[in-house]
Amino acid sequence: MRRPLEGLRVIDLGSRVSAPFCAGILGEQGAEIIKIEEPIRGDRLRELGPYAHDDAGQRYSLYWSVEGRGRKSVTLDLRQPQGQEILRSLAGASDVLCESFRPGTLERWNIDPSRLSPHLVTARFSVFGQDGPKSLRPGLNGNAMAFSGLMHLTGYPDRPPARPGVNVAGYLTGLFAAQAVTSLLYDRDARGGTGGVIDVYMYGSILRIMEWTIAAHDRLGMVRDRSGASLDIAAPIGNYPSRDGRYVYLVGGSQTFFERLCLAMGQPELAADERFADAAARARNRTEINAIVAEWVAGLDADEAEARCVACDVPAGKIYDVADLAADEHVQARGDICTVEDPVVGPVRQQAPFPRLLGETPPAPAGAPRLGEHTDEVLSGVLGLSGTELAALRSDGVI
Repeated sequence: MRRPLEGLRVIDLGSRVSAPFCAGILGEQGAEIIKIEEPIRGDRLRELGPYAHDDAGQRYSLYWSVEGRGRKSVTLDLRQPQGQEILRSLAGASDVLCESFRPGTLERWNIDPSRLSPHLVTARFSVFGQDGPKSLRPGLNGNAMAFSGLMHLTGYPDRPPARPGVNVAGYLTGLFAAQAVTSLLYDRDARGGTGGVIDVYMYGSILRIMEWTIAAHDRLGMVRDRSGASLDIAAPIGNYPSRDGRYVYLVGGSQTFFERLCLAMGQPELAADERFADAAARARNRTEINAIVAEWVAGLDADEAEARCVACDVPAGKIYDVADLAADEHVQARGDICTVEDPVVGPVRQQAPFPRLLGETPPAPAGAPRLGEHTDEVLSGVLGLSGTELAALRSDGVI
């Protein structure tokens, strides 16, 4: 199988999600990932649940099992000058560094990009960016979603803003960063061997996907608000409860899809109703058309409603939980879930690497490493440190 980034070395200095996820994406494309962790405690993600248990009954983070996979763990105390010196040496032998310390931290430790190899591509992750009035504020995924406006748009208009169910800001930021890293690597290798620094801030990734929200505020004075499962600008669209207690999500906003939906419902006359004659009319009368669709779905089991829509080429499907997803024949046929051999708890089914080359199924990543599992291997293999030197560093608490 082709692994486009094979031969690339990435240092993962991040914690939690965004920076490690960026490194993980590069790793799934073939790069070698060296995870630098604080001695004794390690990455904070190791402490978060839900938990499985090892053979000794010790709890083990399944969050870490997923997001720590595919990399080598090296313990290194970056607060100590010896640790900083080792990091500078590792950076000189690497291509990419991903870090998520609060802005200014690496400068205090003398390992900021100005003190590292100019060949290096550095992605600096934060919530608010490396400069600006709010740059030094602490924050996590939820703060980025709150600040960017996404949380304001999530939920129903008569209820408080809701937090999206997964770490959208962290993962999306990591994804944008991986794209920027590969672009800068291409530029480095094509035009002279100089890397650069990418300012990766979490609220920015959300801001970039906010659709027409800023433009409508600028030109129309519109402050977009929560609309629940439907949309203000198109209908019928939404989550509709079925007779058997499930939900069916369907889209009939465009003229083509609406006419097909009318056929699926056995009500072709709705397409000629002046209230629903075009997209603008349906948006104005979205309460009425959504109620008609809801009544139709409520009279059917979810499987039947989905089947009728699919037969008429309407985008529709049951809303899955994880058990539905894991059992789905399409997911199984595509290999979207793989089995990772975790060194602590054994085989764990997880989401497979993504994206993939057409026609190829990517191999399952290596399991998330034990804390410091590869310290000696990396420091001796990459930097040539001897057993005596490693023992001294371990005695001093540097590794």
